[in-house]
Amino acid sequence: MKYKNRVRSRIANLKDAKNPDLRRNVLCGTITPQQIAVMTSEEMASDELKEIRKAMTKEAIREHQMARTGGTQTDLFTCSKCRKKNCTYTQVQTRSSDEPMTTFVVCNECGNRWKFC
Repeated sequence: MKYKNRVRSRIANLKDAKNPDLRRNVLCGTITPQQIAVMTSEEMASDELKEIRKAMTKEAIREHQMARTGGTQTDLFTCSKCRKKNCTYTQVQTRSSDEPMTTFVVCNECGNRWKFC
């Protein structure tokens, strides 16, 4: 079953209209059949798909960090959407340690989210 899934994955990637470079490289001989047999799906993906995966991974990491830390309720921030002051904020070190922490704010009234450094 694992072998069948790997073959299906290779065929789907070769037929993908959004990934013409992979097909062209295989047909021109730049990528040999032996190489395509051992390639991971990340290596076969188009540049567009790689960027989408990277953005989704970054967002998932940020969501996970915010979920773990919970947040602190405050009235220091005003929501730009509903103009209420019922917010929760979280500070996370998203860049190098010599840079300031990034503050993530969520409005408890309307769910609007924003961040600033």
